[in-house]
Amino acid sequence: MDKIETMRAFVAVAAEQSFTGAGRRLGISTKLVSKYVQQLESRLQTQLFNRTTRSVALTDVGNAYLDRCRSILEQIDDLDSLVRERQGSLAGSIRMTAPTVFGSTRLTEALVPFLRQHRDIEMDLKLTDSRVAVVEEGLDLAIRISDLKDSALIARKLSDMPLILCASPDYLDRHGRPQTPQALTTHACLIYSNQSEMNIWRFHAQGSEQIVRINATVQANSPGALARMAIGGLGVTRAPLYIVENALEKGDLEEVLPDYPSNDFGVYALYPPNRHLTRRIRALIDHLSAEFGTRWQRTAHI
Repeated sequence: MDKIETMRAFVAVAAEQSFTGAGRRLGISTKLVSKYVQQLESRLQTQLFNRTTRSVALTDVGNAYLDRCRSILEQIDDLDSLVRERQGSLAGSIRMTAPTVFGSTRLTEALVPFLRQHRDIEMDLKLTDSRVAVVEEGLDLAIRISDLKDSALIARKLSDMPLILCASPDYLDRHGRPQTPQALTTHACLIYSNQSEMNIWRFHAQGSEQIVRINATVQANSPGALARMAIGGLGVTRAPLYIVENALEKGDLEEVLPDYPSNDFGVYALYPPNRHLTRRIRALIDHLSAEFGTRWQRTAHI
């Protein structure tokens, strides 16, 4: 049995925490995945997973073995890709993750010309609004939109991303247009729950910072969902510009407190610090940087 294939099966099970999920990822049967892992454990004469009817978890030995396995498989894949790339074209797989709305709209639009140009690239795109463990999931790249205060990953900023405070004209006609950040304490606020200071909004004006503690009427882990609720007249929300730019242009949303900008987010490409960037991943990051560049400018809506 191919030693490399048994290692790939082991890494896939560790990433998916499931033999079924690993089979789906590798395009093989669950039974074959289990056979590969058993063969690997037999050859190593150790147990790599603790198995129950409900879960699969790495043993201490399995956890230590996983890091070396990933490194070896990455080197093998890089070597294969290097041979193909030296023939003049980018080749190989890229596994990346991105936020759901951004990934299914702006990122996808940017990926299309890249993938059309490089037909030998195999793209595996995982869209989720939850934070994904890039190293543990065996991902090459993560696209994140945040202030990125702290990250163990290496980050390259692709673009600025203004945060826009907004509400529907109907809501503002009924409840009034706030003139200062402190006035937001009397308004219905729709807040994004996937951030550390969920109930705090920060604003800047004339060189000083104003901090407002928000009483949320709705919270959600999707800025797209919050924007749709704001369009429906439920309250004031704060969202990255890419989420609300079309609604602002159509008049479905109106910017609130434009003279008090929030801390802007950025669009970042992140990758593990211990991973060698292949030519194809460097090319993709360069492409995304060129595509996004100055795409989102705060001045466009102020």
